Amino acid sequence: MSQAPVFPDGFLWGAATAAHQIEGSPLADGAGPSIWTRFAHTPGMTLNGDTGDVACDHYRRWKDDVKLMRDLGLQAYRFSVAWARVLPEGTGRINQAGLDFYSRLVDELLANGIEPLLTLYHWDLPAALDDRGGWLNRDSADWFAEYASVMYKALDGRVKKWVTLNEPWVITDGGYLHGALAPGHRSLFEAPIASHNLMRAHGAAVRAYREIGAHEIGLVVNIEPKYAASDSEADRVATRRAHAYMNEQYLHPALLGRYPEELEDVFGAAWPEWPKQDFELIRQKLDFVGINYYTRGVTEANDSYPLKAGSVRQPLATYSETGWEFYPKGLTDLLVWFKQTYGDTPVYITENGAAMYDPPAAEVDADGRGRVRDPLRTAYLRQHIGAIHDAIQAGVDVRGYMLWSLLDNLEWSLGYSKRFGMVHVNYATQQRTPKDSAHWYSGVIRSHGRSLAEPLP
Repeated sequence: MSQAPVFPDGFLWGAATAAHQIEGSPLADGAGPSIWTRFAHTPGMTLNGDTGDVACDHYRRWKDDVKLMRDLGLQAYRFSVAWARVLPEGTGRINQAGLDFYSRLVDELLANGIEPLLTLYHWDLPAALDDRGGWLNRDSADWFAEYASVMYKALDGRVKKWVTLNEPWVITDGGYLHGALAPGHRSLFEAPIASHNLMRAHGAAVRAYREIGAHEIGLVVNIEPKYAASDSEADRVATRRAHAYMNEQYLHPALLGRYPEELEDVFGAAWPEWPKQDFELIRQKLDFVGINYYTRGVTEANDSYPLKAGSVRQPLATYSETGWEFYPKGLTDLLVWFKQTYGDTPVYITENGAAMYDPPAAEVDADGRGRVRDPLRTAYLRQHIGAIHDAIQAGVDVRGYMLWSLLDNLEWSLGYSKRFGMVHVNYATQQRTPKDSAHWYSGVIRSHGRSLAEPLP
């Protein structure tokens, strides 16, 4: 990048986390268990039996973590609320201690000049609601709207950017189809029902916000461009189905009021007929869409695609510790596709990052300070922020970037084996050490992106 890029005035630079991945103390101060508390404590469901019981201990160290954000220069912080911390049974009784935790966190963020972006649901359904059918129960839309309304009444105004759901595709693909994530179901017939009820819940929460709130609300999806592995007709058809399954299954109903027709072929006999009035609920006016981007998918036709097969591995490509290819052009392509398909809905990049190998403890330099060298992560971030700038130049209304993640944390069923953080966490001591990538990103924020034109250190 030879010339210093120009990002729009007001472009927000921040980082993101999720409650269950960093907070720890999941049952503290009257909180109820979530499906992830239950799932992680079921033998064999997570790597090494890792749980979120301690995680990054953010529930007790939140004030220090906000200071760390301030020191790094973050302008925004995207975090999620643990539903069962606020409503232990999922509905009804409010646990004031849990609500107060998030109120204090928001106040501290604002006092430090950091804008909160609050995600209502990042995968941790109260276990009490899972006992009532979870996302397979149509009442889940009402449960979610009730919980959302509690949060709006408590925090709207201090929080001006709200997100209903984070990554409904992962919730259903991992939790209801393949069983790798909570609640651990494996059913082709359950997956579309859970997806549909998630979207109904999203719509109900947005509708409730329009009655209570006065600012902005959106939906966050994880999407990736799908490229055919060859020019064969079979690969092109498989790619189209994969695109519908991952990228359009949630955006189409939210923004266009319908599902892509390919989903009937994807799910076959498991695809139900949906009541038309459901789409009137699902399709609510959104103030923005959050896009989580990590990699692309290269699709090759086979008997199981797209419900089981992964992306075809590319020769000579760089891959992260999670096996995801570095492909920044895919982010530009994806953002341009979004604008072409859905119009001028504003976009935030709500997650983007890479898990690379980092040592369990920071190295100590001669000056006695800890240091974690992570040049591959820094290169990944630079390339992808540059790809966002390319999309902005192409006319896409991108309004902010939230790096995933602020801290190394619990990577769900992979436990603590994958490190995404720009801040290193020594899990034995809870010592936080900003990695080289964090210092580099601080420079990007200070320069409003202009430092992208400078050579990497």
